[in-house]
Amino acid sequence: MKRVVITGMGVISPIGNNIDAYWDSLVKGVCGIGAITQYETGDHPVKLAAEVKDFKAEDFGVDKGMARKSDRFAQFALAAANQAIEDSGLKSGENIAADRFGTYIGSGIGGMHVFTTECEKLINEGMNRISPLFIPMLIANMASGQVAIAHHLEGPCIPVVTACATSTHAVGEAFHAIKHGYADAIVAGGSEAAVNPLAIGGFANSKALSKATDPNEASLPFDKRRAGFVMGEGCGILVLEEYEHAKARGAKIYAEVTGYGNTCDAYHYTAPKPDGVPASKAIKLALEESNFDASKDLLYINAHGTGTPLNDKGETAAFKLALGEEAARKAHISSSKSMMGHCLGAAGALELIVSALTLKNGIIPPTINLKEADPECDLNYTPNVAVKADVNIAFSTSLGFGGHNGCVALRKM
Repeated sequence: MKRVVITGMGVISPIGNNIDAYWDSLVKGVCGIGAITQYETGDHPVKLAAEVKDFKAEDFGVDKGMARKSDRFAQFALAAANQAIEDSGLKSGENIAADRFGTYIGSGIGGMHVFTTECEKLINEGMNRISPLFIPMLIANMASGQVAIAHHLEGPCIPVVTACATSTHAVGEAFHAIKHGYADAIVAGGSEAAVNPLAIGGFANSKALSKATDPNEASLPFDKRRAGFVMGEGCGILVLEEYEHAKARGAKIYAEVTGYGNTCDAYHYTAPKPDGVPASKAIKLALEESNFDASKDLLYINAHGTGTPLNDKGETAAFKLALGEEAARKAHISSSKSMMGHCLGAAGALELIVSALTLKNGIIPPTINLKEADPECDLNYTPNVAVKADVNIAFSTSLGFGGHNGCVALRKM
């Protein structure tokens, strides 16, 4: 079995559009949530989202023609992938064979913006006015396809679509593909852009979204006041590479990918299983593959932590089941969604980047606005202020609609 490391990372997020800005905001506890600007909210009760700021695709090296033919989610992917591939130093066909360089970039929903605009055309102008680019701009695989085209990546290209677990599964599957020898490197992650009336309305009517009007009272993971998540948008991309390949070319290494778990609740199409058992099994799989030793390892957990009543207490139960009560209480835990909302299919990759940077820098980013402890969420969630801790192993969890559970574990190098 081959070892796998992270050699490049890129982000487009509500709290920063490059790795340095992103990490600075995470450590400082910056809130990226604000009033929705992409449409008029009118009398709708949901007024807040965590939007990407100051984004123009061409500012990130994206070809203008490709940007015009891409939905916002694919533009995010192209921009973040450009960062990550440049950061890695890999060049397809030069220091890595094109057919050994893959692309696993998923999206939970795909082109929601083009879907909305083309539906409006259908209703108001008729079928003949629908754009010939509607389908290629809509389909969720196009983030992977566009990135592969832009960088001549001819290896395996498998976009994952598992709702909020999408990019955790994308990274996990990429890890196993490299570990078992099917590729030398894979550009992996997820991208999402669903801040529009149709998506917000759908999530709100399913009682999933917070209706708070104060950004600091909206996304409240593990707080007893929590009442729903805040929609976020963005993209997280990681370049995973076989260790000996990376070592031979003198690559910078952020962390080693060491474990992956994937299970299903098989319980309900939106609600997580309350006992947390299937989620705990995904965590156990990742930790077993990582040779986790609770007596020696100091653990950081980047929780799914959505700020919904059901998720946070079920996830707390899963941590205790997977680790045991004592080890769960020793772990440093935080939810990045307190700062950047829930970026759906992009969330897992954005949070794995947090995990890698936490291992590298020895700083635990906080769960901001955690003011009222919930007795059912009684672990160390790093409230409000970052803390220093020399953690040597980390994992990130993602739990998606449909009962999808994913966990990827990393080790410090």
